[in-house]
Amino acid sequence: MFPSYDKVIRGTEREDSQVIIQFLWGMIGQTFSFLNYYKEIPVSYDATLLSVENEMAEFAVHEYQAKVINMEKATLIYSHDLSDFPEDLIGEAFYVSSAKKRVILCNFGYANIRSNMRQFVRVLLDHPIEAEFHFEDTTLKGDVKNISLGGAAVNFMSADLLHQGDEIKIVMKLPDLSGEAKREVEMGAVVIKVEGMCAPFTCFVEFYSEKHSQQQIAYYINQRQVEIIKDLKDLNL
Repeated sequence: MFPSYDKVIRGTEREDSQVIIQFLWGMIGQTFSFLNYYKEIPVSYDATLLSVENEMAEFAVHEYQAKVINMEKATLIYSHDLSDFPEDLIGEAFYVSSAKKRVILCNFGYANIRSNMRQFVRVLLDHPIEAEFHFEDTTLKGDVKNISLGGAAVNFMSADLLHQGDEIKIVMKLPDLSGEAKREVEMGAVVIKVEGMCAPFTCFVEFYSEKHSQQQIAYYINQRQVEIIKDLKDLNL
């Protein structure tokens, strides 16, 4: 669900949830900062704690936050300044209404949010972007799964030629939002890791981008961000 956090257990999961509920009971009326992801774009708005009852907590939230919580069935909560424990929190969704801008959370736990360590904004793609990995004597074709200014995740049907630490040349065909034009972007990269036990395999690469290629990637990411935000706004949940 959330790839960018580590679960933390202090006692048992049940004990942790009860301790967090007790903490929230004394925080009614306070503002918390929620975090979810929609197509890799962070969705983070303030939420006000309205009530705590029957080991559940009701929050007034932003409409967009409610929409993504409804999809992910949970939310991350940044550690509050008044908290006695340093960890962030995670809560499961019991009730969500984007129209009423309300969520009720339960089954709380501790978490360490790692997404703050991201150096670049990452976007998930609805439609694949063609990518070619050029080796000394062969070319491997794949589809870009997500992309940032710093790198990309690319799916391949074979991983035989992909090895951690390999330096390669990448050619990607970046479309505009109309889909009518594509721009070829070429840059050097290094293979960070390869995941998957069977096809499709996912290869994570870090770019050695030059100024021109960075500008082209940044332009595409900005377009994609606008598209994702509009998509979130139009969601009827």
